[in-house]
Amino acid sequence: MVNADADLPLFFGVAEVHKETMSEPHTTPNPADFAHIREWVFDLDNTLYPHRINLFAQIDRNMTAFVSELLQLDPVEAKKLQKKYYLEHGTTLQGLMIHHKVDPNAFLERAHAIDYSALLPHPALGEAIRALPGRKFIFTNGSVPHAEATARALGILDHFDDIFDIVAADFVPKPAGETYDKFAALNRVDTQRAAMFEDLPRNLKAPKERGMKTVLIVPNNLGETYLESWEYAGAEDSHIDYVTEDLERFLATLVKGL
Repeated sequence: MVNADADLPLFFGVAEVHKETMSEPHTTPNPADFAHIREWVFDLDNTLYPHRINLFAQIDRNMTAFVSELLQLDPVEAKKLQKKYYLEHGTTLQGLMIHHKVDPNAFLERAHAIDYSALLPHPALGEAIRALPGRKFIFTNGSVPHAEATARALGILDHFDDIFDIVAADFVPKPAGETYDKFAALNRVDTQRAAMFEDLPRNLKAPKERGMKTVLIVPNNLGETYLESWEYAGAEDSHIDYVTEDLERFLATLVKGL
């Protein structure tokens, strides 16, 4: 993705994130911090699979095409408006619904008409998720069909108890606090006994405020990863408890200590 504020990519690493946000690096899970956790909540895209897969590039192109056709804009202007709505409203869809009364189901179907073949089964991740004590959820700003297709391609779908998507959220996306409350109420999740795994720092603020343990997933191929300015953690992101470049290794290490 292209930085909205400049033409240069923004990179960050685990050490850099922690240098800004924490007194000591927390990259390896302390089992004592997670001993009480019985609700494990995972974002989908760029969390359950590595950022380098760049599945979102296909979704991004589809969204730009949708905006271009809907509003009769050239692709460059459509892209600018799409990103504007994403930043202001949490998702492009929310902006389109507010300003253009778009049918959300038509948008989601078009956005997620993608090729999932880049995703390969990840049995080690599946085993680590399966071994976590308690319930496991996918909590995404995407749709259930997209989450199911993604998790199925990774071979981990059967390890989750439920999927909470943008439809269940009444199309109010993360990072809105009301959406986390809706997820918790619907699934009877005790947020004091829950952990949230996410790739966007801003989406971990509300979980932390509700008592959840927070884990930020960052790219491990820094030289090839383009990030928007709002996608990397800074000094204001003290709500992040842990940072990891490798979700499977993080979970496998954690499970051994529980």
